[in-house]
Amino acid sequence: MAEERKPAGPDLVQGVEAKDFNNDKLLGHVGKDDVLLVRAGADIFAIDAYCSHYHGPLADGLVTGDSVRCPWHHACFSLRSGEAVRAPALSPLSVWQVEQEGGRIFVRRKQEAAKPRKAAADAPRRIVIVGGGAAGFAAAEMLRREGFGGEVTMLSNDGAAPVDRPNLSKDYLAGSAPEDWLPLRPDEFYDEVNIDLRLNTNVASIDAKARQVVLDGGKAMTYDRLLLATGAEPVRLPIPGADTAHVHLLRTVADSHAIIASTKGAKRAVVIGASFIGLEVAASLRAHEIEVHVVAPEARPMERILGPDMGDFVRRLHEEHGVVFHLGDTVTAIDGRRATLKSGGTLEADLVVVGVGVKPRLALAEQAGLAIDRGVTVNAHLETSVAGIYAAGDIARWPDPHSGENIRVEHWVVAERQGQTAARNMLGAREAFDAVPFFWSQHYDVPINYVGHAEKWDEIAIDGNIAARDCLLRYRRNGRVLAVASIYRDLDSLKAELAMERGEKV
Repeated sequence: MAEERKPAGPDLVQGVEAKDFNNDKLLGHVGKDDVLLVRAGADIFAIDAYCSHYHGPLADGLVTGDSVRCPWHHACFSLRSGEAVRAPALSPLSVWQVEQEGGRIFVRRKQEAAKPRKAAADAPRRIVIVGGGAAGFAAAEMLRREGFGGEVTMLSNDGAAPVDRPNLSKDYLAGSAPEDWLPLRPDEFYDEVNIDLRLNTNVASIDAKARQVVLDGGKAMTYDRLLLATGAEPVRLPIPGADTAHVHLLRTVADSHAIIASTKGAKRAVVIGASFIGLEVAASLRAHEIEVHVVAPEARPMERILGPDMGDFVRRLHEEHGVVFHLGDTVTAIDGRRATLKSGGTLEADLVVVGVGVKPRLALAEQAGLAIDRGVTVNAHLETSVAGIYAAGDIARWPDPHSGENIRVEHWVVAERQGQTAARNMLGAREAFDAVPFFWSQHYDVPINYVGHAEKWDEIAIDGNIAARDCLLRYRRNGRVLAVASIYRDLDSLKAELAMERGEKV
């Protein structure tokens, strides 16, 4: 029988003294529930101790104002209401009632949940969302959270309801996470909150003047506000044999299912591309005890994003786990189970996974006459060049106040946060999207967190030891820190994010 987990810290029902705080947080328990006491200025709050996203320990997080941020993936929660105010967390936490008696602090019961909000009376009646990924789902969920009572229709060409896509190349593909972890919400959620989710639905065109979305087959849907969240699609290799059954792309649940099915009885896999997705797939396939070869044209994996030192570390990490690299090379043809390399060699493979990047799905935006610049051009409020049409996620190029440039990024957390901001703006808010870009990547037991956006840099300052898996890298241009990457420096990563938000020196 597994040993029962002991509750954390002191019993808050019995009370603690203010001097028991370590800085601004104290981890304790109420019965079997772990509860975090947080001191924010003159106020003391009590909140569930773990993030509702992946159960990150908030005791190791960062308190700022009346909120607390998760150290793992930078979700943010209100200490007053428990609401998940910033993705990737979506579900709220319980807030507990704090009582002070005789110089001691007691926590005995949960507070009542906050009352639902009501949208403004002049809110639009019909909102259509094209896309069933991170941005589209986060927008639909936020519309209902904001009290919008009108029609919300999500049109998705996927066959599955919105899922936690990062898991498709990480734990789920590796076999260490069950499938019921994947859905962002259970199927009944959409009926309960009256979101009309239409799967396997293709949008043929948008009539911006008539404010209509036209589906395949000719049916038209009228909207008052429209959100384009069409995402991106994997780049397909233009080589012979790329369309054979054992060659896979990875974007959807069906893609992940197909790769998992291909691992049965497989002895060797070839991963084409040393991108984050490609290397996460490589790590997951090694968990299935399959021999893995990675073929990529660059000299170091992920050097363009992380620089040479981190690139060398990532390569060594994968080699320690048995991955064989063929760098400075490409696959020119796939003939049966044989992949031919540009260098002249061949590799036998029972399955091949192509991870050479993605491209934004811009066809609908272009057809609708929206301004395009290597993505859909949006303003600070994520509204496109056509009033009433918004864009979020992988397709959106927005004015980033931190870099001073118009940027487009393909990060899951950015897409969710943009969807949330777009939702509020479609309801009449004039909220600028000013979140600092964030993503994480998992390689075996090593997480890499990245805050900011640095397409180019002239200096990388390394604090700590990369090989020891204890480091923080600052990517500078003209003396200014544009981005920070870290391994097991979670609090430093959060502090860097906050400094960038405030325009302070990192």
